[in-house]
Amino acid sequence: MIELLVVIAIIAILAALLFPVFARAKESAKKTQCISNLRQIGSGLLLYMGDSDDRFPFAVDPIDKVRPEIWSTYPDFQAQIPTMPYLHEAIQPYIKSKEIFHCPSDGGTQVLDDRPHISFVTSPTMYKTYGTSYFFRTEIAFKAFSQDRFQFPADVNVLMDAAGHWHGDGGMMTADVDPFFFTAKIKGYRYNTLYGDMHVKSLIFDQLQKAWNTSL
Repeated sequence: MIELLVVIAIIAILAALLFPVFARAKESAKKTQCISNLRQIGSGLLLYMGDSDDRFPFAVDPIDKVRPEIWSTYPDFQAQIPTMPYLHEAIQPYIKSKEIFHCPSDGGTQVLDDRPHISFVTSPTMYKTYGTSYFFRTEIAFKAFSQDRFQFPADVNVLMDAAGHWHGDGGMMTADVDPFFFTAKIKGYRYNTLYGDMHVKSLIFDQLQKAWNTSL
């Protein structure tokens, strides 16, 4: 009996050591797949632009459609949103599968990460709700940009994960997050991001904000 208990204890210890390793390996595989998705979307965008005077699609992402008031300081842009298609629909003919727009770590959202006062509820996943897991820097579409018009194409974000907890730590952002813990929570977030030169990189929150703040 003692020997059996010892064996069970050893198995329990090994399981405790191995399960986190397996979990990290699984999450790493999801991150790799997400990065691959964004690269393929980038290829689709290039094909689209090849047929469209080298311009990015005149399209929006789900947050623009659902919460167009985020563009209230740009009324000319905001007025165009109701007539604009989703980005993933606009380039559908140029990609292999709709699943390319599905981040395998997509666990849905409740609010915008950087502005938790703005509700954005997607469940069980953003992909299931809208057909995409990614946000688009819609300013590019509003200004009818082509890739060669970017001042700093390697520094400008084009497409990115809609939520940082999918690939990071800290859990889903919520509207009732305590301001004291907000900074610490968001520091653990990561976002796979497609840049203007079509390279993809995993970014922490501050790096993504730097990309957002880079002028087109």
